[in-house]
Amino acid sequence: MKIVVIGATGTIGSAVVKLLKQRHQVVAVSRSSGDYRADIISKDSLETAFGAIGKVDAIVSATGGAVFKPLAVLTDADFEKSLHDKLMGQVNIVRVGSQHVLSGGSITLTSGVLAQRPMPGSAAISLVNAGLEGFARAAFSDLANFEATKAELATDIVEALAVALGKLSFRSLLQPADGNDENTHARTLTCAPVDSHR
Repeated sequence: MKIVVIGATGTIGSAVVKLLKQRHQVVAVSRSSGDYRADIISKDSLETAFGAIGKVDAIVSATGGAVFKPLAVLTDADFEKSLHDKLMGQVNIVRVGSQHVLSGGSITLTSGVLAQRPMPGSAAISLVNAGLEGFARAAFSDLANFEATKAELATDIVEALAVALGKLSFRSLLQPADGNDENTHARTLTCAPVDSHR
């Protein structure tokens, strides 16, 4: 199956690419290198990349930065960077990428454990992560072409992310396959909490 990994050259993304390449055709996308280049902050940039890539079975986002600082020293620019990069960047991935994913495919976003377990200095990151998870839950009902993710595809993506994240706590968000167990594979968008300040 054809899987696009965005942020493919980063620590997590490169590990995901290495694992998924064992069973799938992987298209590596990043801001500065890879098979295609795209900046998630720019919707136009993503549209250009996906226009060249064509239809895919899945998209995995392993990108997005946010600022880690105490609230008292966070500036407007810090909040804007966090909101525009990790939050709106991944929203852009869904808005553009969903037009290029085949039926039975999936889009996987990365949020972070700081949405549920904040700590001193995480105000901006926790805001972004919680917003992203809320968006992912709500977006499911609007994506009619994501009826049911292929089981093999979902399993491979979840396993690759689990290994890349060092087997950190991993939760699927949104409609799971059996409709009630949050820990089963999601039928559409999934969020993989990442304990990272990048």
